[in-house]
Amino acid sequence: MKKITILSIALVALSFASCKKDWTCTCTDATGGEVKKFSKITKSQALSNCQSKSVTESGTTSNETCTLSK
Repeated sequence: MKKITILSIALVALSFASCKKDWTCTCTDATGGEVKKFSKITKSQALSNCQSKSVTESGTTSNETCTLSK
């Protein structure tokens, strides 16, 4: 009976960990910064939408660095 109770508590805790939340993605490069807001998505979805990348414009390549926060 004790194992079932512990297992139930663990499952409830995991369900809260994957809840959809609001996330903020802040990207900066040599020319400035940009802030993107994502509402009610999971952390893994927010991470895939907020990725660092290289951008090439007019023959100049700049690296854009992005960080994710709540």
